Amino acid sequence: MGTVSRLLSAVQALAITFWVGALWTAGFLVAPLLFRAIDDRTIAGGLAGRVFEATAFIGLICGLLVLVIMVSRRRADVLRQPSFWLVIAMLCLVLIGQFVLQPVMAGLRAQAYPQEVMRSALGNTFAAWHAVAQIIYLVQCLLGAALVISTIAQRAYAQPT
Repeated sequence: MGTVSRLLSAVQALAITFWVGALWTAGFLVAPLLFRAIDDRTIAGGLAGRVFEATAFIGLICGLLVLVIMVSRRRADVLRQPSFWLVIAMLCLVLIGQFVLQPVMAGLRAQAYPQEVMRSALGNTFAAWHAVAQIIYLVQCLLGAALVISTIAQRAYAQPT
């Protein structure tokens, strides 16, 4: 394995680590802590939303970087790699979450204003969309775990014994 190939492999590993680590940290550490530490659920939700937005953009950047590296290293063979399809699936979910679900929920918040959306007539609708967003986020986290495991397995398989 040449120097450039090793460097690309390291960048890919770091990008996957940053992306999946950000997903897990935002969803399983930061958001729950915000809702425990801040009594006003609207403020906690607003802060959590900003964290999830930043996490989505981290995912888009890291996911695209990983795809470029995968394609440059594997060319047509990349389509046979499970990790390639995991990255594609994760990117699709990021796009759906950030550019479909978040605008819908923001629209519901705006319609409910000045009332808190959960205390408005739109509360049940918002809760349903929020549940969909949570499920999509959880699936991203699970796919991220599969991506990490798949990447480790591919590296172990590629190493001479």
